[in-house]
Amino acid sequence: MSLLLDNDFHHRIDLFEPGDKTALVCMDVPEVQRLVVENLTEIDYKIHTGLFLEDILLKLQTHTYDVVVVAEHFGASTRENNPILEASQALPNHQRRAQMFILVGSGVHTDSEMEAWAASVDLVVSLADVPNLKHVVRRAVLRRDSFYKPLIEAYASKGLI
Repeated sequence: MSLLLDNDFHHRIDLFEPGDKTALVCMDVPEVQRLVVENLTEIDYKIHTGLFLEDILLKLQTHTYDVVVVAEHFGASTRENNPILEASQALPNHQRRAQMFILVGSGVHTDSEMEAWAASVDLVVSLADVPNLKHVVRRAVLRRDSFYKPLIEAYASKGLI
């Protein structure tokens, strides 16, 4: 496994079509970004990457991604003051419910529901488990979809969505 050089740290913007699975990857470490992008691409996600906070916040406001992967210490922040996580909490409920926020970092344990709840995200993934992210995401998306299915059906039957 080779490490990317700083000049290989790229910005990826796939074109989205209706029905595509979409992801926004907010990583500021090139090697971790590469692993996340590779894993999500393998399970058929179309991907946008965000390198700068302003770019990410604009993308979050303009598109409802299926999955948003956020680095725990993006932009030298802490989990408590991570601006992307703060912005996710300000999203309208219908948009936030449609997105799965995944926090990736060295200070979390993969699939810990308590840590996810404390960070106001849907899933936490340890840095050590990033090479296996596709398996973790696939399971988490299925679990989340089955959990929200009755709620979405109820909203649809009332004409609320």
